[in-house]
Amino acid sequence: MEAKAIARHVRVTPRKARRMVDLIRGKKATEAITVLKFAPQAAALPVRKVLESAVANARVKADKDGEPFRENELFIKETYVDEGVTLKRFRARAQGRAARINKRTSHITVVVASKEGAR
Repeated sequence: MEAKAIARHVRVTPRKARRMVDLIRGKKATEAITVLKFAPQAAALPVRKVLESAVANARVKADKDGEPFRENELFIKETYVDEGVTLKRFRARAQGRAARINKRTSHITVVVASKEGAR
């Protein structure tokens, strides 16, 4: 059994979010939530929320299928960060010029699976 969660247009740069995603890839879901909870980076919060959502989706899916749900058996099967839209802003500079500021967004995807689903 596997479940998926996606957060789109998250206002964190993909490069910073990928650092957090690389930390948790392949770990148990409960262990990954703990790692993200104590990570000092700001990008850890949206990644943790997506992971918790994927675990909740797995719980709902197990209840719907009538299967027993064991959260400690879930592991992160797949996780990645794609680049979202870039918001383009301008800042005034010297001598009447303008400089562009790119406010990047991310699409964070997390797939969790139980050990039976991996076989």
